[in-house]
Amino acid sequence: MKKPLPNLTTDKAAEDFIDNADLKEYDLSALTTTRFEFQPKERSITMRLSEPLLEAIKNEAGRSGMPYQRFIRQTLEQAMQLKS
Repeated sequence: MKKPLPNLTTDKAAEDFIDNADLKEYDLSALTTTRFEFQPKERSITMRLSEPLLEAIKNEAGRSGMPYQRFIRQTLEQAMQLKS
């Protein structure tokens, strides 16, 4: 059985762990992908949605662990990547 990841409470502790640990010994199955946004967001839009659609979006964003507006933006970005 693989070891659980330790609770690292500081950047220094995390850096030391990564520098010295053999990650093959640890259970990484609970890790999830994190997406960082680096581009500045200089434009905003207004969009009218039905209440059920907005609630469904908010619920799905909550399950994904992100704010709903970021979820909408990410969904639009993914749709545009499929087009190219």
